[in-house]
Amino acid sequence: MIDKNQTCGIGQDSMPYMTCLIHIFEDWFGVEQLEDYLSFANYLLWVFTPLILLILPYFTIFLLYLTIIFLHIYKRKNVLREAYSHNLWDGARKTVATLWDGHAAVWHGYEVHGMEKIPEEGPALIIFYHGAIPIDFYYFMAKIFIHKGRTCRVVADHFVFKIPGLFRWLYEKFRYPFAPMYGGFPVKLRTYLGDPIPYDPEITAEELAEKTKNAVQALIDKHQRIPGNIMSALLERFHKNQKIK
Repeated sequence: MIDKNQTCGIGQDSMPYMTCLIHIFEDWFGVEQLEDYLSFANYLLWVFTPLILLILPYFTIFLLYLTIIFLHIYKRKNVLREAYSHNLWDGARKTVATLWDGHAAVWHGYEVHGMEKIPEEGPALIIFYHGAIPIDFYYFMAKIFIHKGRTCRVVADHFVFKIPGLFRWLYEKFRYPFAPMYGGFPVKLRTYLGDPIPYDPEITAEELAEKTKNAVQALIDKHQRIPGNIMSALLERFHKNQKIK
């Protein structure tokens, strides 16, 4: 409390400058105990400042990524509007595909090399080799749907039958390939499509499988850096150098 015998001036009974200023504001605004309110506000600022300093940069980065994804979708507004005008379900699928494509571009700088090798119509079987998590395959499906207007039907490998313990039980229960996920770093991702292998009725299924395996291995040898590391994959986001030109 302010002693009424003190004055806002210079002398023996004068009060500190800040206390005097608070007293003046109390008289102006008709508010009592303003100093207590300011002390409490200062305490809150002291408590939450570290939290703000930690969260605000990440929140800002999140808003930047969200803005880029929004603009990526807005850029295709005419295509999406036309899709919705013809078929609501087709418009919804293109919207989801565009959202995934935007995430792929922002988070991984995702690229597909050889999209022209996918036929415009007719059946095709794509043997896909992906990393620890199939996020690049989701991006790839979105690209195909956007640029080719075609959807993929997924057939899982026999690895799901080799998943031990809880994950095996989850698969048997829900028929979904649950698996522990890790990674998620914003590394550069590219998908390379090899030359088509035309159907040949003269070869057996085993021969075709071996031929496909060799073709996939050739793509790995040509384009995948072994051994790889996270740091080099992150740096690829900032320059165009590739293993094979």
